[in-house]
Amino acid sequence: MTIEARLLVVLTATLLVFGLTTLYSASSIVAVQEGYPSWHFLVRQLIGVAVGIVAFAILAKWDADHWRDYAWPLIAIAIFTMLLTIMPGLERFAPRINGSRRFLLGGSIQPSEFAKLALVIWTAMLIVKKGGADGLRRLTKGLMPFGLILGVLSVIAVMQPDFSVPLFYALVMGTMLFAAGARIGHFVLLGALALPLAWKEIHRLEYVMNRILGFAGADGAQEAVNYQLTQSLIAVGSGGLFGVGFGQGRQQYGFLPLPYNDFIGSNIGEEWGFVGMAGLICLFALWGWLGFRIAKRARSPFTQLVALGITVTTVVTAYLHIGVVIGLLPTTGLTLPFVSYGRSNILLSLVTTAILVNVGSTAERVVGSGASDPLAARR
Repeated sequence: MTIEARLLVVLTATLLVFGLTTLYSASSIVAVQEGYPSWHFLVRQLIGVAVGIVAFAILAKWDADHWRDYAWPLIAIAIFTMLLTIMPGLERFAPRINGSRRFLLGGSIQPSEFAKLALVIWTAMLIVKKGGADGLRRLTKGLMPFGLILGVLSVIAVMQPDFSVPLFYALVMGTMLFAAGARIGHFVLLGALALPLAWKEIHRLEYVMNRILGFAGADGAQEAVNYQLTQSLIAVGSGGLFGVGFGQGRQQYGFLPLPYNDFIGSNIGEEWGFVGMAGLICLFALWGWLGFRIAKRARSPFTQLVALGITVTTVVTAYLHIGVVIGLLPTTGLTLPFVSYGRSNILLSLVTTAILVNVGSTAERVVGSGASDPLAARR
């Protein structure tokens, strides 16, 4: 592995250990209140970590260029599994949790999370197949196929309902296309065409409109809709400079809903203070810097785009989560990578990191005329 890949492994391990520690602190009281042992959520998360570490060990050694051959099957599986969450008659396998149907098998699998990786791989594959910037200059044959797949995934996500995921898909795909050389004018045109449809869906999904109005401070909406955000700001503000201390937070006693998942950043702010939040921001900034360096030195155009997409996915998700818990953004359901509770989340984070580590490693041939010479280092 290159030095960037080695540092990425160490940084990921650091975030993982910190995440498990934070998860126990944020979830132990909630678990007891629900009739479980205090370590209930931690043990369930450790199962996901164990599976993720096995997947990491395998995929970090598996040539990332091979993912190109599985781009279409992956995006097809992503679409199919997301469809299963909204199909009538499957409520037993895709139960409604907190008002939406986003999970399979009783909440164990979240297809929209795995669709992020599928979308990155498929987008990278099609960009390379079209020949990069030259193939993306035409709107109909260049960007339209990307828009179709993005539209299908977005429609399914909105029906779950989940409005933040389609916006995130668009952001990641748009970043990859822009980096590959797509025209800015085409993005402006497609955005203008999609805006009326998006605004219509915002009005249809009452909870989305209420969150926007509550974030904007509309009369009567702030207290009713932004209860989570209010409690999150209380938690972060209570932390001060150095925090109240590990395990000493008060919001997880029932004041803040989902303190171990969508708002786990609030627990960090309360118990670790401004220093802890600033340190977390710096860790993800370092993660992104290493990811971009790996992408810059990737061995092929495909792996370069995959590395870029994975880095953007991880870092943007982290910063959106932090932005929500400190009140800079409207409330969304984005988790904090490596930290938030959720086996789909932790497994995806470790799988994508493994792919990035492989991209940041030197590929050596062991057969054929181009095989690496094991005695070369001794000469």
